[in-house]
Amino acid sequence: MVGQWADFQYEIYLNGMTGAVPRLPTDLTRLEELAEHRLGPGPVGYVAGNAGDGGTARANRDALERRRIVPRMLRDVRERDLSVEVLGRTLPAPLALAPVGVLSIMHPEAESGAARAAAARGVPYILSSASSTPMEEVAEAMGDAERWFQLYWGSDREVTASFLARAKASGYSVLVVTLDTPLLSWRPRDLDRAYLPFLHGVGTANYFTDPAFRAGLTKPVHEDPNAAVLHFLGLFGDAGHTWPDLGFLREHWDGPIVLKGVLHPDDARLAADAGMDGVVVSNHGGRQVAGSVAAADALPRIAEAVGDRLTVLFDSGIRTGDDVFKALALGARAVLLGRPYVYGLGLDGQAGVDHVIRCLLAELDLTLALSGHASVSTLGPDALG
Repeated sequence: MVGQWADFQYEIYLNGMTGAVPRLPTDLTRLEELAEHRLGPGPVGYVAGNAGDGGTARANRDALERRRIVPRMLRDVRERDLSVEVLGRTLPAPLALAPVGVLSIMHPEAESGAARAAAARGVPYILSSASSTPMEEVAEAMGDAERWFQLYWGSDREVTASFLARAKASGYSVLVVTLDTPLLSWRPRDLDRAYLPFLHGVGTANYFTDPAFRAGLTKPVHEDPNAAVLHFLGLFGDAGHTWPDLGFLREHWDGPIVLKGVLHPDDARLAADAGMDGVVVSNHGGRQVAGSVAAADALPRIAEAVGDRLTVLFDSGIRTGDDVFKALALGARAVLLGRPYVYGLGLDGQAGVDHVIRCLLAELDLTLALSGHASVSTLGPDALG
């Protein structure tokens, strides 16, 4: 899609000739407030909540807003190309939908609705281990579209191996291993409501449908769901994993492996030394470590350290097209978008996710052109002031 993303704005204006206006805001930073008003406080709090007092999430935004774009003039930007090579595959834009679990708490279409929206625009969808829809159903909803699988690396090796085998059989092409969640952080917004979806069997679909998981139960899930939940909680995380353990994942996955949650250059180097294919510079959107370094502040050092050895991806704080521009200029090859598409899903199902994708990429396309760039490949530190 060369230079076509920006056309979404004209589509909106032309629709306005008949009195039609967008169902959701085109300023994606407004979606959270709208979700707060329209959706239940428990689900919205689970998505919007952060570790501690929320300082890390604020730092993520501040780090992106501190960087300012320096537009350049009189360059030919009539045709733009947002496509990018990521992990051996060509993407139409430098974007993937981040793994977010338990989406059924936001909308009945859940992960399948978000995945269909991503597939329709050629954007990779990353399915969370903690999804409320089994991975096979989400794969079926996507057809042949690009999909990746995110692993919460738990303590049961048999379940992990089974997950990877199922994901491979279902056409997930990249494994994204989240490293920053061996334990759940202190999240006051959820704690104040005593709200944890997993305790109600939500976000456990991949586990409850897994033969290795079910082999560890004394009764079938439907006969004793509470026992199944407790078994899930007992194996979900493992704070004992170390770098040599990555060999187990490589033994069971022959495609690209990306480590998510890397914030220190030395950890990025260790990932490269371990034969990994990429890292996601991320602090889990501010949800795991209160007082953590902002992801955008960590990004340049990691890109400099391993950009020639690994694919460097980025998430945590992306809300707008200019945020994507800045992340690419700071060294990311592509970004993962999280909360905005989840709010879009909650407010308008699959159509809401589609709206978010199109708004973000139209704004990126226009920002690119108006800053004097015809391709995302030309973005570097000199694009920022």
